[in-house]
Amino acid sequence: MKIIMLGAPGAGKGTQADKICAKYNIPHISTGDIFRANIKNNTELGQKAKSYMDKGLLVPDELVVDLVVDRVKADDCKNGYVLDGFPRTIPQAEALDKALEASGDKVDYAINVEVPDENIISRMSGRRACIACGATYHIVHIPTKVEGICDKCGAELVLRDDDKPETVKKRLDVYHEQTQPLIDYYTKKGVLNEVDGTKDMEEVFGAIVKILGA
Repeated sequence: MKIIMLGAPGAGKGTQADKICAKYNIPHISTGDIFRANIKNNTELGQKAKSYMDKGLLVPDELVVDLVVDRVKADDCKNGYVLDGFPRTIPQAEALDKALEASGDKVDYAINVEVPDENIISRMSGRRACIACGATYHIVHIPTKVEGICDKCGAELVLRDDDKPETVKKRLDVYHEQTQPLIDYYTKKGVLNEVDGTKDMEEVFGAIVKILGA
């Protein structure tokens, strides 16, 4: 089964992707991991990607798709895979479909983990990170024994800039602008399925397993 995960930053799609991969024994693929592996192994595609990244430029869609398609042809993907964080735009989705069709393949499921913006802002602004050891907590869901102090090393906890409400709001605006068209695209293809990401993590996973029919 070839699965694409959609969902706003903080919706929990990465956690669900990990759970799907563990249950069905298929790889969890993110573009970041692909870039790092190709650059580390100094492949031709990796060298091309690095030349853009070194200049602070976005890697062009065609090259990203080439990297993804190259990855999904690997032996560990023969029973399927979960793509997380890709595609992000319609041109990427179209290019991916075209490349998959060329090898007689297609996307089976696009799963959208749906969480209202206000829930995500509340979730992310409750996160706290340790400035010393990097451990992460949540003031409601994973509180520390002593408020504002890391359980592991005793250092101070901070609200990272990335998790501040105004930053999260900006990221969500960009996400909706880019991703709403993708939701429409996969709906037209007949492969989009939505799950309620506000529920308990295991409930969300149960709903996904039901969609996958196994």
